Amino acid sequence: MIPLFLSSQIREADNIAVNQVGFPGVILMENAAIEIFNNIKNSYPGFSPSVKIGVICGKGNNGGDGFAVARHFLNNGNEVVLLHLNNIEELTDDANANFTILTQYKILSPVKLKLKKLNSAKDVRLLADCGIVIDAILGSGSAGVLNPLFTKIVDELNLLSGFKVAIDIPTGLGANTGYGETVFNADVTVTLGELKRGLFFADGYKYCGKIIKGNIGIPPAFFDQFEVDDYLIEPEDALYFLPVKGKAINKYSSGKVLNVSGSGKYSGAAILASKAAFKAGAGALLLAFPQSVRNLISRGTAEIVFDFYPDNGEECLTEEGIKNLSEKINWADCVLIGPGLGRSDSTVNAVRSYLKSRKNKRTIIDADAIFAIGKKEYKKYDLSGTVLTPHMGEFANLTGVEVSEIEKDILKYGKAFAEETGAFLVLKGAPTIIFNPDGEAFVNAAGNPGMAKFGSGDALSGIIAAFAAQKENTEEAVISAVYLHSLSADMLLKQYSEFGFTATNIIDNFPKSIIFLRNSFV
Repeated sequence: MIPLFLSSQIREADNIAVNQVGFPGVILMENAAIEIFNNIKNSYPGFSPSVKIGVICGKGNNGGDGFAVARHFLNNGNEVVLLHLNNIEELTDDANANFTILTQYKILSPVKLKLKKLNSAKDVRLLADCGIVIDAILGSGSAGVLNPLFTKIVDELNLLSGFKVAIDIPTGLGANTGYGETVFNADVTVTLGELKRGLFFADGYKYCGKIIKGNIGIPPAFFDQFEVDDYLIEPEDALYFLPVKGKAINKYSSGKVLNVSGSGKYSGAAILASKAAFKAGAGALLLAFPQSVRNLISRGTAEIVFDFYPDNGEECLTEEGIKNLSEKINWADCVLIGPGLGRSDSTVNAVRSYLKSRKNKRTIIDADAIFAIGKKEYKKYDLSGTVLTPHMGEFANLTGVEVSEIEKDILKYGKAFAEETGAFLVLKGAPTIIFNPDGEAFVNAAGNPGMAKFGSGDALSGIIAAFAAQKENTEEAVISAVYLHSLSADMLLKQYSEFGFTATNIIDNFPKSIIFLRNSFV
């Protein structure tokens, strides 16, 4: 796991380095500038001294980094246009030191450096012919909501065609929340010191581009003192958390899944989830399906064993059907309930009946079963130990909080729900985030836009159910399942692009994602 830090923790580490250990702040700024300069050179295709550089700087140390970076490009022979937003007396000491050096450069080399105070947002257009545009306005000082002038400046910057680089964090993005109303749209973000959590989800995921960690000379041990609750999932984690297949297992000891999914209207979801569970190693799977529409589903699915429950011709799950499944529920190591069930009153009541009587049965609650819980009604049920897999809209309905409000601080709402219910929350999106009952969040580092299709969620729920049936540790099962599901999709990009693959392709390719991961660490 890669720890993700709060901006306050990064600042505290900087303060310790400067005030207690004695690192000169201007040296840390110079180290940052060298890292940024080198990473921009390595990231920009065909970089050379002929590439014109645009830099826009604020008054803080982020602006100071921009001033220092501009100097390195000048030394490399590049022409630089630098816009600054503040008067010299407003700059921090270290930023002022680097700005003063640039004023001398301006005297010595007026052709290579254009230095101008920005008077209006329209001045950003002076950067229009720059091949690289560097944002050094606010950095981690941004709280996610900009004042009107900064909003106009960022809007103008985003219209530029140059290769865009953010220093530390894009202007407008909340370093802790990942939220921003108007955000600099970076191709590359060179973040300094350690990784900030807001870079990796919500608007951070949209606007940071490629994220590169820049070393400014502070030893990693400085950060060991901080308590961290948020992590980026690494491939090694998914591999380490894989279920282990013992040599003496049989089909009943290698994971028994009861899949309560599908209806007369939505039979495909049940099949997708079932096939995914098998591809993820479940040894035995029963698909519970309405008796009255059994003809919709029983052909061409040789591996799946069916348990058709009575439904009084309603073509969906009913309370009678749930009662009829009680023996199979007891049999299963894990119950998956929800994909394609539909939202009839009978089904809603049946799901609620199951949740009230499930006791400690390990359960994956997805899709229509999440809807059945009701708006703000989750407190009526003991959800401890369950895994809920909503997308953002379903989570908003579940909690009674508008999507627009959740998006302002996804981690806050996700953690609150998981801690309150004792459930594991898999909040599906770009990216998917996993929350555990202990208040920790795990951000999935894999995945791509091609997954935004019908059926992808059904496949994920089947994989989670299979892994949960094979492992005692639910958290580990979920982390491995979520990452590998996305990795399988990533591996399909070369063959299909983000347009051409389906949930079935993800499922069929899933075993190859495990092989790929294993071979990567041989």
